[in-house]
Amino acid sequence: MGDILIVDDERDIRELIGDILRDEGYTVRLAGTSEDCVAELERELPSLMILDIWLKDSKLDGIDILKKVKRETPEVPVIIISGHGNIEIAVAAIKQGAYDFIEKPFNIDQLMVVIGRAMETSRLRRENIELRRKDVTAADMIGNGAAMRALRAQLDKVTNSNGRVMFSGPAGSGKEIAARYVHANSNRASGPFVSVNSASVEPDRMEEVLFGRESAERGIEPGLLEQAHGGVIFFDEVGDMPLGTQSKILRVLTDQQFQRVGGSDKVHVDLRVISSTNRDLEAEVDAGTFRRELFHRLNVVPIRVPGLEERLEDIPELAEHFIADFNRTQGLPLRRLSDEAVALLQTMPWPGNVRQLKNVVERVLILGAERGDITAAELPQPGRGGEDGEGERMVLAASVAMLPLREARELFEREYLLTQINRFGGNISRTATFVGMERSALHRKLKSLNVVTTTRSGARVAQFSDEDDADQDEGPMQARAV
Repeated sequence: MGDILIVDDERDIRELIGDILRDEGYTVRLAGTSEDCVAELERELPSLMILDIWLKDSKLDGIDILKKVKRETPEVPVIIISGHGNIEIAVAAIKQGAYDFIEKPFNIDQLMVVIGRAMETSRLRRENIELRRKDVTAADMIGNGAAMRALRAQLDKVTNSNGRVMFSGPAGSGKEIAARYVHANSNRASGPFVSVNSASVEPDRMEEVLFGRESAERGIEPGLLEQAHGGVIFFDEVGDMPLGTQSKILRVLTDQQFQRVGGSDKVHVDLRVISSTNRDLEAEVDAGTFRRELFHRLNVVPIRVPGLEERLEDIPELAEHFIADFNRTQGLPLRRLSDEAVALLQTMPWPGNVRQLKNVVERVLILGAERGDITAAELPQPGRGGEDGEGERMVLAASVAMLPLREARELFEREYLLTQINRFGGNISRTATFVGMERSALHRKLKSLNVVTTTRSGARVAQFSDEDDADQDEGPMQARAV
């Protein structure tokens, strides 16, 4: 049923409690001194501790052991027992994190009720940790395009270090997924992953949320830093963190300890810190809105997460993943994308990145047909269903209308080929097959249109260049097509 460690300097008491608990089906370990207790804790953590507050002939008393347990293994509930009980001792024990306090001589039925509740609390905490660990493991990095392969290679290099990583990239690009991937593949995978959304916490509550609080009325309320002990704390959009909190986080990173709000004891934590931002934090530092020391502490390993428009070739795989996930979690139809729908998704603008793609897929599954392929007509399209799109269509039409036919055709061909090359991750051979041209003919056309390919975020992307740049980059483009 569970492993319970009983710590009491009176042999008769600890053996009596032990015999009763064994009769109830529990596994029991006994310790008569603080030294024996520490040794048992180091050998294997129990599911529950029953701890006498007074321990004769020991270096530590019960309160000292309680502080140690709550500091190093806060998930283990501790029931304090004492033959010298009074309200001051009870308050002190609860304040330090004890689950409950029972005075000797105790009622066996009362003790069993408290033990049952404490064991249930311990079980729920373990299940919660395991569920969080499984959730992190399920945070796969979807996509096999060049940009994603380059990102995954960077992540694999940092998983088993304890170095602080800062992810940069546009909103919705998947920075938290990257952080969860690092955690799930590290030696801290069995520990918690705690995310702090710096923008969503009110500035006047940030310290209480992070550091926790202590009060005589409510005892110890652990903060997010304490909850992340042994695992990872992830500061999402760290640039939104208030300046006052930044200085205190800096001290935590330096000392790996802090004080709860309203408390006086130091709380020691073992954390790996990962952060993210969609801002230019160096510019924020120069503007005085972000602490320089904190930036350098967090930015030990900078990794950029590419936006969706830099990994268009991953869109089919991402969309299929979202369709399967919505089918599993919400019961939405399990449909496939038609080739026309895939082509449209790969040519659409994605200012909201992967998050926007997920929303589009969910909307189509909710509003669309129950079966059959998802068609291009079901997807949002530029120039349809809104003033903004219509405005873009009219501007484009006006600009083309003012050009001679040859220049208008050249403009269309350039934009069309840029779009197709980027759809296929810079692969000239695949582009040539799709557009129906010989590869050598496509190369000549690209050169005449001053279209070149360059490397960005590990992927090949096409762009318009002047004639000098086109001559300069012709070599890499030819090599990519082979």
